Amino acid sequence: MSYLDLFGSIKALVFDVDGVLTNGQVVLLPDGQQMRQMHSKDGYALQLAVKKGYHVCIITGGNSVQVKERLTALGITDIYLKSSHKDEAMSDFMFSHDLKSEEIMYMGDDIPDIAAMQMISLPTCPSDASPEIKAICQFVSKKNGGEGCVRDIIEQIMRSHEKWYNHEQNLDNLAEFTW
Repeated sequence: MSYLDLFGSIKALVFDVDGVLTNGQVVLLPDGQQMRQMHSKDGYALQLAVKKGYHVCIITGGNSVQVKERLTALGITDIYLKSSHKDEAMSDFMFSHDLKSEEIMYMGDDIPDIAAMQMISLPTCPSDASPEIKAICQFVSKKNGGEGCVRDIIEQIMRSHEKWYNHEQNLDNLAEFTW
């Protein structure tokens, strides 16, 4: 079955942070804080998915206050930080929203994502994901982590559901978005 065939039943979008929403690099600041960079196009797509009724979830091993604040500002409420067992977070998310495996897309980039990705029907990854992840994915984005891969998969899924922007839409609500 093609990944395009799997898009039709997707109701939930799950993402890792480091290497997916970011490029995986961490800048160490003089005060000991860590800084990550996220792509604004990914942010727009995440907000639009939330506004269009998709369940959007973040499962990360990290514990950055700044990352959580950014994701919360985008309207995401299902945020699992410090998830050393991502499959447990995935189970909790699925149970909380009564989701089946075929209704979930997960985008991860490295070995800690494997257990959660094996629980669902549509595992995806950025183009620079580890070989172990690429081997289990139904879809590999042409974009690297932190460079629009999240926008890529969200846009494709939403287009298949006819929920993505079209030229006939009223754009008055753009002021509602956090860039």
